[in-house]
Amino acid sequence: MSELVQIRKKAQLTLPASVRQKLGIEEGDFVDVQIKDGDIVLKVMKLINREQAWFWTQRWQNGEKEAEEDIRSGRVHKFENSDDAISFLHRQSGKEKKDTGSK
Repeated sequence: MSELVQIRKKAQLTLPASVRQKLGIEEGDFVDVQIKDGDIVLKVMKLINREQAWFWTQRWQNGEKEAEEDIRSGRVHKFENSDDAISFLHRQSGKEKKDTGSK
């Protein structure tokens, strides 16, 4: 895809609607401007709130991908209540509580 745009006053340019739509660029988005081998390269950037940055760490994203694959493959469990879920997790970890008979 190639579009010709003209530089206007104050070195401004307008990205064509077809480019904005194809890349999902919205008003208020940021664009990183780089020079590579004599070309101008624009990269659309989406900024996130610092409090949500953990979600975008490589570790978290890897976990998200693993969870999605588990769901697609049917590796899921359903529980009637939270106690059943916790018991299951204890059994899986080998930390199942032993009933000693004392209370």
